[in-house]
Amino acid sequence: MYRYDTYDQTLVDERVAQFRDQMDRYLAGRLGEEEFRPLRLQNGLYIQKHAPMLRIAIPYGMLSSRQLRALATITRRYDRGYGHFSTRQNLQLNWPALEDVPDILAELAQVQMHAIQTSGNCIRNTTSDQFAGIAEDEIEDPRPWCELIRQWSTLHPEFAYLPRKFKIAVTGAHEDRAAIQVHDIGLRLWRDDQGELKVRVLAGGGMGRTPMIGDVVREDLPWQHLLTYLEACVRVYNQFGRRDNKFKARIKILVKALGIEEYRRRVEEEWAHLKDGPQTLTEAAVASARAHFPEPERAPVSEDAIVAFEQLRAENRAFGRFMTNNVTSHRVPGYKAVTLSLKRREHAPGDVTADQMEAVAELADEYSFGEVRVTHEQNLVLSDVPVDRIEALWHALDELGMANPTVGTLNDIICCPGGDYCALANAVSIPIAQALQERFEDLDFLYDLGPLDLNISGCMNACGHHHVGHIGILGVDKKGEEYYQVSLGGNARDDASLGKILGPSFFREDVPDVIDKVLKVYVEQRHEDEHFLDTYRRIGLKPFKERVYA
Repeated sequence: MYRYDTYDQTLVDERVAQFRDQMDRYLAGRLGEEEFRPLRLQNGLYIQKHAPMLRIAIPYGMLSSRQLRALATITRRYDRGYGHFSTRQNLQLNWPALEDVPDILAELAQVQMHAIQTSGNCIRNTTSDQFAGIAEDEIEDPRPWCELIRQWSTLHPEFAYLPRKFKIAVTGAHEDRAAIQVHDIGLRLWRDDQGELKVRVLAGGGMGRTPMIGDVVREDLPWQHLLTYLEACVRVYNQFGRRDNKFKARIKILVKALGIEEYRRRVEEEWAHLKDGPQTLTEAAVASARAHFPEPERAPVSEDAIVAFEQLRAENRAFGRFMTNNVTSHRVPGYKAVTLSLKRREHAPGDVTADQMEAVAELADEYSFGEVRVTHEQNLVLSDVPVDRIEALWHALDELGMANPTVGTLNDIICCPGGDYCALANAVSIPIAQALQERFEDLDFLYDLGPLDLNISGCMNACGHHHVGHIGILGVDKKGEEYYQVSLGGNARDDASLGKILGPSFFREDVPDVIDKVLKVYVEQRHEDEHFLDTYRRIGLKPFKERVYA
């Protein structure tokens, strides 16, 4: 994984010193609230409902075991002993004291981490496929390209005050696991018939108050021009995006208002000034980035070990369930990627205690070359586990409460912190997730339902990605009371779609019954081998609506 060079380390250290001075001046009353606000946002610091919230960057979701141990220490020393992994593959601290934040940033810098550009109207953390570099269906490893984007976008002087926040996602596989169609900019790496690497560039996707699917701006951009073309895309947005209304300030509104043809024309016109300029990528630059993601020295796994593994999977039902749901195929024979479930009723989805972080760091060292991945579904991944060691890892994860064989099922809920923490939320999210997990905990029932994405957001900002859940739940406010709106038919993969609202919203206590009725319609109406999304697209919204509101 990427390691800082002297330039990276100097930049982050200087940023810490700069913010420490800003914080001292603010606490001493020499900086006003409005003056301090953009400064703290540039360093990932929010003022939330009960306490400050610090969002720590995990570039494209990759952590070393050393970094994870440091996060565990920080959560114990400065927070309440746990952190929250978000849908942008970052970690959030919900209870740090304001005056401690410079010390937290200084400790992060010691392990090559930071909170730069995790908030504010700038280019945020670039996200990617959690199986990057190991997926069987991968065309090009997106991690070096994510790193090049990170270097280009970090403290970019022209893009420090965009009209609104800006999010980029990159995929390099046949299957989109990075939700590129619902990002401000989505990038797909592919190869033409001659084997040349090209980039499909999408713009104008996003969720929030006005959800949209991105449009293709450029189908076949040569890889050398990735950064200059991105620069042109963001420049057009920076110049023409609305600043008079924050609800209409995202690039999706600009692309919709202009139309994709006119937006494309303006980008191409801007790009004419940048093409073949100093930011044009070279073979040497890309090779340098790739060198930061070397292949681990994987020991060969014997055929006998693979046969024994498959036999155990067939004979041990519990282990077989874990394998089916939590273990993913690997491009190297004899190896698998193992997803650690962070979905337990006693914790909010995505929450991890300091003790668990340290334990996972130990497991990463023992089983997966000291590397941990964070998924945008709010789970963790050990990416390189030999099959003859998966049983031992399974037992260790079971002791940690991270072996729940429910990844990809109804109970693998994506959920924002909601009204329990967030000052923007209209309603709580976590108790809804917990109530649904309790109601639908029978594993046989979950497996019979098949793959099903259920996403929950506490407000229209859609941090829980409810618009692209097969079933989405949105907390809404009605005259000071919490209600919940249900949508169906969303999807974040290649055939992306936005969910349609079922009808009038529901009381909190009614939500489990509503979801139960939705699931019963699906079970009654599905054809053989159909998943929930297939059935919904075939029969439409009406049968679900009639059952729920009967």
